[in-house]
Amino acid sequence: MAEIITAKELADKIINNEEIFLLDVRNPEEFAKWNVAGKYVHNVNHPYFDLLDGLEPIKGKLPENKEIIVICAKGGSSEMVAELLAKAGYHARSLTGGMKAWSEHLQPVKIGDLPSGGELYQFVRLGKGCLSYLIVSDGEAAIIDPARMINIYQDFAHEKQVKIKAVLDTHLHADHISGGRSLAEEIGTSYYLPSKDAEEVTYAYTALEEGLTLKIGAASVAAIDPVYSPGHTKGSTSIIVDDKYLMTGDILFCQIHWQT
Repeated sequence: MAEIITAKELADKIINNEEIFLLDVRNPEEFAKWNVAGKYVHNVNHPYFDLLDGLEPIKGKLPENKEIIVICAKGGSSEMVAELLAKAGYHARSLTGGMKAWSEHLQPVKIGDLPSGGELYQFVRLGKGCLSYLIVSDGEAAIIDPARMINIYQDFAHEKQVKIKAVLDTHLHADHISGGRSLAEEIGTSYYLPSKDAEEVTYAYTALEEGLTLKIGAASVAAIDPVYSPGHTKGSTSIIVDDKYLMTGDILFCQIHWQT
């Protein structure tokens, strides 16, 4: 049985700026469309079916004294190749769940403290480049732009011992499937969506519009104020948190350099 590495462990390595060697055993066409990227990530792509009879095709491409992380679509082929590498004396691990697991992984990162005393967390979907946020204040929380993997937010809220009071989507998403409605329905809380992006919506929601202020927490209150900012979609609405942080919902992009 090959050693394994989880998507979270791989994400930790990338965020911590560790040097990583990846052997992607998917077809070259799949690799060219999408692969694991990072400043210190070194990729070699070679389809697994060329390695069924041995490692000769890639021996000159592999480091002999470094860990090799093997990746495929769902984890089966990479496990087989990792076993072949281990038998040949390499230190190899297979990414559990493959690129599917990588695409679904959300990495929570604390990005700041709120003036009200609360905290702001960013959930980074490294495999797809999507971002969502969780605002925590005095035992309550609000989630902005959640992805469809809603159990991750619920688990994190449970870990922080906070109750999710509101779920907000800054706009109608096209680059990923929103988990906003599903999360709000599952936990029985309010779901907020800009009305100009919801003209064909048939389910219940609360309009996310300027003039609406949400309060998160009781003793130390975090204030959430919507600001209409059309452009990405006609209903795009940014969110100001405690007059300090602005959640733009993809209308503004910036480059982040992780520091250790």
